[in-house]
Amino acid sequence: MKVVLPGISGLLARIVARKLVANGHHVIGIDARPWVGAPEQVTMHVVDIRKRVAEDVFRTERPDAVIHMGTVTHLLESSRDRYRINLGGTRAVFDYCHAYSVRRVVFVGRHTYYGADADSPLYHTEAEPPTGNASFPELADLVAADLYAGSALWRYPELGTVVLRVCYTLGASHHGTLAGFLRGRRVPMVLGFDPLFHFMHEDDAASAIVTAVEGDVRGVFNVSGPPPLPLSVIARAAGRKPLPVPEPMFNFLMGRFGLPKLSKGALAHIKFPIVIDSKPFRTATGYRFAFDAHDAITAFKG
Repeated sequence: MKVVLPGISGLLARIVARKLVANGHHVIGIDARPWVGAPEQVTMHVVDIRKRVAEDVFRTERPDAVIHMGTVTHLLESSRDRYRINLGGTRAVFDYCHAYSVRRVVFVGRHTYYGADADSPLYHTEAEPPTGNASFPELADLVAADLYAGSALWRYPELGTVVLRVCYTLGASHHGTLAGFLRGRRVPMVLGFDPLFHFMHEDDAASAIVTAVEGDVRGVFNVSGPPPLPLSVIARAAGRKPLPVPEPMFNFLMGRFGLPKLSKGALAHIKFPIVIDSKPFRTATGYRFAFDAHDAITAFKG
């Protein structure tokens, strides 16, 4: 199968690409960032996904499937390009897929779509709307990209569209929001709160994405691995020290004294859990994670 992978230079996307190559697929990467040392079986195009030259890749290659991983999240930093990359890039990908008769499209989103809120349910299902994002405008473009991808299910019924909302990942690449939050020796927590964090080994996340593109499913699916753990437990297991901070001082201290930098809207994500129900994905695809929480944390530590 010929697979185009926008956002291929991202660390998780590289793992996905290597798994696709190992399974015998022809991978074509599109990213504005180069991938130095990419496998020789991967054809790279260093270009902005919104540009005409990126559309030419679809026109000339005529891929069978597309895995869109070209979105970015910024719980730890801000970017004026976020809206352009997330929503503009997603729209371009689906326009190309429709124009050039791609059979399957997998949009890789994030479980933070649901938002963190005191009144939200413990386990989120795919049918729930995003809540809690009013206090976190930095997530608005990611939510919009997710909703736009999901709308392809009825706008382009000929596409086998799959939207994946993947929980946090941990692994040897030290990639992702949770990995960034755990990078320092001390992990800040809001005094009086110890939320559950849902995460999985990055290799399991990549396997789930490959399972989706190789399968025969369509729809919106949550993707997770082992049961969630309290943030303090994760921090201690990773060799870090939890640091309870009074809420009025929290935003002032972020980015100082070796603590991670967070946007103001991210505070709710340190107070309230975002836990997802991924049973529909396992039922539809037969997917099973291979690594437990201890394995993921150990890989991150190593």
